[in-house]
Amino acid sequence: MIEDSVIVKVNRVLLTYQIIKMKAIKYRYFLVLFFILFVIIGGCNKSNLGISSLYTPAISDVTATATLLELQQGRAFYINNCNSCHALYSPDDYTVTQWKNIISSMGPKTGMSASEILLVTKYLTKGK
Repeated sequence: MIEDSVIVKVNRVLLTYQIIKMKAIKYRYFLVLFFILFVIIGGCNKSNLGISSLYTPAISDVTATATLLELQQGRAFYINNCNSCHALYSPDDYTVTQWKNIISSMGPKTGMSASEILLVTKYLTKGK
């Protein structure tokens, strides 16, 4: 009789342990899922620069290699294509050489034509 009660108590302890272990596993999965969602949502953050604070080309920005219309079109392509995947950056955030390297690697991923990519490059390098 005493052995039966000990066995019952041991079984209860083992059952309680298994339940606690199962809950811990569920919480672990919940935490992993929460972390993944946090990373995904954080990766979609586009708040680096608002569109309204982007440089807007003016007649004084025209160069020998970039007309005002080209700069304006480049800005529009930049906003409409680059903003769909990541935050927008000011042309002043990078040097002309850096922008040309960035655009040469990122441009083809956008689906824009070569002439549209050139317009974006002119905008970001301010016609240089």
